[in-house]
Amino acid sequence: MTRTGCCGWAESQPKYFQDFKVLEIQDTFYQPGRIKKYEKWRARAPYGFDFLVKAWQLITHEPRSPTYRRLTVSIPEEKKKCYGSFRPTEEVFGAWDATVQIATALRARTILFQSPASFLPNDENRKSLRAFFSGIDRSSFILAWEPRGGWEEEDIQAVCKDFDLVHCVDPLKARPLAGQIRYFRLHGLPGYDLKYKYSDEDLCKLSALSGGATAYVLFNNVWMLEDAKRFLQFVGE
Repeated sequence: MTRTGCCGWAESQPKYFQDFKVLEIQDTFYQPGRIKKYEKWRARAPYGFDFLVKAWQLITHEPRSPTYRRLTVSIPEEKKKCYGSFRPTEEVFGAWDATVQIATALRARTILFQSPASFLPNDENRKSLRAFFSGIDRSSFILAWEPRGGWEEEDIQAVCKDFDLVHCVDPLKARPLAGQIRYFRLHGLPGYDLKYKYSDEDLCKLSALSGGATAYVLFNNVWMLEDAKRFLQFVGE
């Protein structure tokens, strides 16, 4: 089963519910809203619609990240070392609890952790990953990890195996290495060119790579609405 959608509301909510069966929520990464908002989204969604939750950036990104500009809470200078990079701190575990509350309200099954390119495969970060994933109550959630920053295949496979993670990847750039499902995020080619518009050849290849397992295919480029709708024609969703 392939489910296609966008990273964020690419059109009005009622229209999106008509066109797609899955959405990756973005505001949970930047600044989570009130639980009631997500409860309303769940109530409006049709039966069988899947919400995917992107974990709060306080878990994955350090305060020097430009993404923190969209954070509405102020972090004291002396506390900045307590955030990001999966550090096993009270602050990071608190951000996980907030993410779980939203995922529960949405009845979401899958939570995505997106690492920045600055999160390198060094001993300190491996230790933090182990402490974080060993220290959380993951309940029945499927956890996906999108690594950046030069992680080699063997490193990714080891982390995913140790903590039962789905390797989130753009399959047009690299192959998926682990997980009970496939979680594909499309950011443009060849690198992260968000203005890139996928060709029919790209979408045909993507369709072939998505077959054979449950797969979420999420477009995250400027043309994501049009590309996602075109891709539906290739997979016959």
